[in-house]
Amino acid sequence: MTSADLEVSIDLAVPSLRVEHRFAAGATTAVVGPNGAGKSTMLRVLAGLFRGDERGRIALGDTVFSDSFTFVPPNRRGIALLSQDARLFPHLTVADNVAFAPSAQRLGKSEIRGRVERWLAATEVADLADRKPHQLSGGQAQRVAIARALAAQPRILLLDEPFRALDVDVASRLRALLRALLADRDRTTIMVTHDPVDALGLADEIMVLENGRVVESGAARDVLARPTSRFAASLSGLNLFVGRTDARDTVVDASGNRVVGSAGDDGPQPGAGAAATFSPRAVAVYLEAPHGSPRTTLAATVRDVAPRGDHAVVTAEVGDQVIAAEVTWAAVADLGLVAGLSVNLVVKASEVRISVLGPRSP
Repeated sequence: MTSADLEVSIDLAVPSLRVEHRFAAGATTAVVGPNGAGKSTMLRVLAGLFRGDERGRIALGDTVFSDSFTFVPPNRRGIALLSQDARLFPHLTVADNVAFAPSAQRLGKSEIRGRVERWLAATEVADLADRKPHQLSGGQAQRVAIARALAAQPRILLLDEPFRALDVDVASRLRALLRALLADRDRTTIMVTHDPVDALGLADEIMVLENGRVVESGAARDVLARPTSRFAASLSGLNLFVGRTDARDTVVDASGNRVVGSAGDDGPQPGAGAAATFSPRAVAVYLEAPHGSPRTTLAATVRDVAPRGDHAVVTAEVGDQVIAAEVTWAAVADLGLVAGLSVNLVVKASEVRISVLGPRSP
């Protein structure tokens, strides 16, 4: 495991970017924010691909990558950058692509061969070793790109929306793969993403960038469950209910409130920290407990009623969590929904997704 924190102080005038942050050794941090916030620029500065008029300092423990007197070139930083475009060398086979970094490090043939075999197996593409990139699907190419990045044994892994160009099923499988690979904590990982599922499932911490500034940071659960920045609050437009699973399809919080849904291939095991995400449109509001046997009914207290287009969003407290429901204005009038009113929320199970929380989230 990487034993040193990554200390970052970036001060750029053009483009405007000012970041002061300490990335914990061996942890995964999701960097989120609106388009143009400076997320990708930050990764490029960390990798040494963009220098600009930097007046800050980047250091991993006692190793300084850049400051007023020092600038270590990208190939000597021990940093790997993986983007949504796999960018494999088209003239090399899969195996040779993965071998590229170890070969550039002038390692012995047996060490190179060992790394190639290890990471081809870990990313489940060993059977593709002799193919060229044009013979691969998008998901296969991204698996090879992950293997190539990790074969360099980087101290820092930078991920720039690695699943964005992939369809949902492929992205889900790759997310599960990457979670398993990052579990060894052998490196510090910084991941730019727009997907709250990535932030929940892969990250220990979240940093929110807006207009080139860090406006919020902290444990992934805390930032998403109790956001203090506008972007974090609107990251997905989804409700977030956090707790632990007592079955793969049920999340239970510390107060015993339960939300039932469905988990994909990358869903949590029983007892694991988990989150249920669902749209406010999947939530119905009742004054009395409804008849029948809805799978999720939550006792709540209305905190606010606000307009959203031609509908209203009712924000309600469920224990120490907050759930939003989108209802018609006619329903607001009929139910007399006002702040302080006790209500029952029914959540449609078919629209609830159960995801793994970041590895350090309780």
